[in-house]
Amino acid sequence: MIDTLLLLSILNLEESSVFENLIITILGVILSIVIIVLGFCVIFYFLEMAYVEYVKKKLFFNHVYLRKRTLTKPQKSILRKNFKFYQKLSSKHQSYFEHRVFKIIRGTEFIGNDIEVRDEMKIIIAATLVKLTFGLRDYNIGSVERIVFYPEEFYSQTNKAYHKGEFNLGMKALVFSWKDVLHGYEIEDDNLNLAIHEYTHAIHFHYLGTRSNNTSAAIFLESYVELSNMLDNDPKLKTKLVQSKFLRDYAFTNQFEFLSVIMETFIESPEDFKRQFPRIYNKTREMLNFYFKGY
Repeated sequence: MIDTLLLLSILNLEESSVFENLIITILGVILSIVIIVLGFCVIFYFLEMAYVEYVKKKLFFNHVYLRKRTLTKPQKSILRKNFKFYQKLSSKHQSYFEHRVFKIIRGTEFIGNDIEVRDEMKIIIAATLVKLTFGLRDYNIGSVERIVFYPEEFYSQTNKAYHKGEFNLGMKALVFSWKDVLHGYEIEDDNLNLAIHEYTHAIHFHYLGTRSNNTSAAIFLESYVELSNMLDNDPKLKTKLVQSKFLRDYAFTNQFEFLSVIMETFIESPEDFKRQFPRIYNKTREMLNFYFKGY
């Protein structure tokens, strides 16, 4: 009887030892995979950042999605109606565009003040950001967690004045007059697009905060520095730009407003921009890595 119990005890110990060894082996494999993946990511970002900074301002890749999400037919209809850029994309790139719109909508809080937030509003606002960042990999702007809509101009507590739109960095919010957002899309070539203007502020601040480990930010910010230096070092070009009135006067308020107005103009009037100021146009296109049909 004692021998039997001893034998069973030994067998149980052996089974426990085998099970423990199996768990240790599995954990070791998982840890090895994690280390390899992290090592690959570090090496990849190091090489890509070096390439962007010293060779060419271009990402190794832009669109890779483990699980690509889609929009409903009514949502796609809203995109087709309001975004010619989306219409001109290949079916593959349209699917990438839709995936990004889906992810931004799902990750953003939408708030209506005296206005009901409809699907159309979410699609148009999200698609504005997707278009601006479509040439870059980092499109999920951490400086914006919520979108606030008013039916029209609203009173801002920030500076005690009425606004059509504003970017509130502290609240991580973009605030819009929906009436004026729509106006920006009703006239496609007046270089006045409220959603583009305010989103450019948000993108700028987001990239400033992520520059050290973000190749999209490096492309955007370094190209903007080069654009600013180009204008500072070429007084004739800068004078021509100011006197031409091609950019509205508000562009010369400060560097942030200049960038936003430049983006509005680039998106809405690419042909005129390219013809009148090709060097500025090319540097702006480089900022967004924006090599798409029509641009």
